[in-house]
Amino acid sequence: MIETHAPAERAYLVALDRPRARFDADDSLDELGALVEATGAVVAGRVVQQRRAPDPKTWIGKGKAEELSREAARVNADLIVADEELTPTQQRSLEAVTSRRVVDRSAVILDIFARHARTREGRLQVEVAQYEYQLPRLKGIWKGLSRLGGGIGTRGPGESLLETDRRVIERRLLDLRARLSEVQQQRERSRQSRTREGLFLAALVGYTNVGKSTLMNALAGADVLVADQPFATLDPTTRRMALPRGGAILLSDTVGFVNKLPPTLVAAFRATLEELNDADLLVHVADAGHPNIHERIAVVRETLSSLGLSDRPSLIVFNKVDTLRGPEGASVREALEGEFPGAVFTSASTGGGLDALRARLAEAAARDFKRVRVVVPYSQGALVQRVRERGTLHNTAYSEAGIEIEADVPPDLARELNQPRSA
Repeated sequence: MIETHAPAERAYLVALDRPRARFDADDSLDELGALVEATGAVVAGRVVQQRRAPDPKTWIGKGKAEELSREAARVNADLIVADEELTPTQQRSLEAVTSRRVVDRSAVILDIFARHARTREGRLQVEVAQYEYQLPRLKGIWKGLSRLGGGIGTRGPGESLLETDRRVIERRLLDLRARLSEVQQQRERSRQSRTREGLFLAALVGYTNVGKSTLMNALAGADVLVADQPFATLDPTTRRMALPRGGAILLSDTVGFVNKLPPTLVAAFRATLEELNDADLLVHVADAGHPNIHERIAVVRETLSSLGLSDRPSLIVFNKVDTLRGPEGASVREALEGEFPGAVFTSASTGGGLDALRARLAEAAARDFKRVRVVVPYSQGALVQRVRERGTLHNTAYSEAGIEIEADVPPDLARELNQPRSA
């Protein structure tokens, strides 16, 4: 047998353990390891360095960097992956000491997004984010990126553009932003069309890999990709969901958030996340059994706040309750129920709690509904179908004057139905 594909990169993970850090350093490295594996690389080793503050030159300190160099050589690691975003100076200094390519968490996340972007808008946004990340790192970057075989941090724009000067990349960024603006205008027209349709929109948000896509598939019969890895869903997907007592809403699945999300990526994907601006309700999905559940909830809330969405109506859903087993699991659920009154508990994989969630979504959609009792002429019977699609039709009767209906409908449809009409 002759191997025809390049072997997977071997990555050595490094984290700083600092006082008052939100995430435990080992837990953060676990997440980084999952991110690295999502790029197709393998984790060859890991180390945590305790420091009060990062070293301005080598991030982990010169002595630790030399120790890291020896350990990386021992396990035959191809590259070093830092759990925080490094400055260009820190990255170059670590590469000089370890004689290995060094990437940071931001580069890993960008690489995953480059792999998973499917739509034209998604690919443009990834490319913009990559160039903005690379611009301050141009000095000394070409040596690492000109190697054959690629690797983490090298996917996306391509060598022919990367091996140019700053002015050419800046011109490329201007062109990309112009093209992205055109795509965003198309998306805006699509959103306006959907707004005119008048359906209630609930958007699923949450930390990455909490089961949002599985939940959407279960609720709306959708076919969103489900995978046990970070950022399996990148481009937003919207599907119609039937409500228990008639009518329908729109359900949207969006990209998951993660701790230490690169600012360049948040900015570049703001257009994708603008889908949330149209949401009538944010459905915050959390992994009920995760040990860092509170920290993850805080990350999601802070990200939503940075997008100006902190005041948007929301419903918290604790998914994966099937992982809460035994007395310990029962006590965890009891604590969450006490801390988050009104939360819904579901298991998208087993179907548990989905009926309760559908009922809560229907309740949220109907909160502003108006009760109407009108007679619709037979020549305008299409209005009755719109009532079925958008509201709850309670009674119908047929008379000489037309179709007598009693229904709960959204305010705009109520106004239309109450207008004087002729047969």
